[in-house]
Amino acid sequence: MSLLEVKNLKVHFPVKQGLFSRVKGHVKAVDDVSLRIEPGETLGLVGESGCGKTTLGRAIIRLIEPTAGSVLFDGEDISKLTGSELRSRRRKFQMIFQDPYNSLNPRMTVEQIIGEAIDIHRLAENPAARRKRILELLEAVGLNSSHAQRYPHEFSGGQRQRIGIARALAVEPQLIVCDEPVSALDVSVQAQIINLLQDLQRQRGIAFLFIAHDLAVVEHISHRVMVMYLGKAVEVAEAKELIRNPRHPYTEALLSAVPEVDPASKRKRILLPGDVPSPISPPSGCPFHPRCPYAQPVCKTDVPPLREISPGHRSACHFAEEVGGEKLMAGTSGIQKPA
Repeated sequence: MSLLEVKNLKVHFPVKQGLFSRVKGHVKAVDDVSLRIEPGETLGLVGESGCGKTTLGRAIIRLIEPTAGSVLFDGEDISKLTGSELRSRRRKFQMIFQDPYNSLNPRMTVEQIIGEAIDIHRLAENPAARRKRILELLEAVGLNSSHAQRYPHEFSGGQRQRIGIARALAVEPQLIVCDEPVSALDVSVQAQIINLLQDLQRQRGIAFLFIAHDLAVVEHISHRVMVMYLGKAVEVAEAKELIRNPRHPYTEALLSAVPEVDPASKRKRILLPGDVPSPISPPSGCPFHPRCPYAQPVCKTDVPPLREISPGHRSACHFAEEVGGEKLMAGTSGIQKPA
């Protein structure tokens, strides 16, 4: 049984206008997304800003209420829980936030920040056991005991993110949602945090939902990757398979933007026309068709299902078999590769 199974999750925000705040439409931030995460696995979630990645992550752990769908954690539907029932389950799933500067209370010491969750869930028998647990957590994330009495403003960005990781680990969760945890950090510090998360996963068997926009980072840390566009999942595959053999035009465009280490590389940059459509009034048919260089008439009318192209590799594209392959280069099915 999967640790986490999300089925047909939707998060729609009402758009209100006028004197009486009448609802004029809905922002479809997450629109019918399903996914699963196995124990000890990392699922990478990628896409450009505004595609619904963070909203999906927050809806899964009930920081945002889903509009429809179900979230099964260890077989239990946590989307239906409220009050004390939900609070008791929260120790199983935690979140590491994107901004290490604003996610920590500046009026609390590091010991108070980490100890707060321990107190709420009553995980220490006495003050001595509580302090011992906090110091062990600081050591686990690469900090030392002298940091316990300091305040967040006394630390660098990388150190603050380590504190955030220690806070998430305090309740011994089975799943941690990482919301772009390295995007605000220097490149050298990013590598340190990524390596720390991988070490913690090996030691503790934690599963991660790793949200990012950098495919190079996601490839390094993830076992599988899901690509989102305009609130929908458009491709899911094992990390190496998705990088080597993308089967959706949007994934192909994202990969073309990743900087190449080899200066002799001949990979061409794919520039998508226009902007991301409004989630209030998404396009008919395939949501990517207004920007897709391979769009055909069927793409404007029929929504492509997220179907399996090869074992473990799914794509929401009518022409997924041709995308990125030799048939596409040859112009099969009337599709032409952009110059």
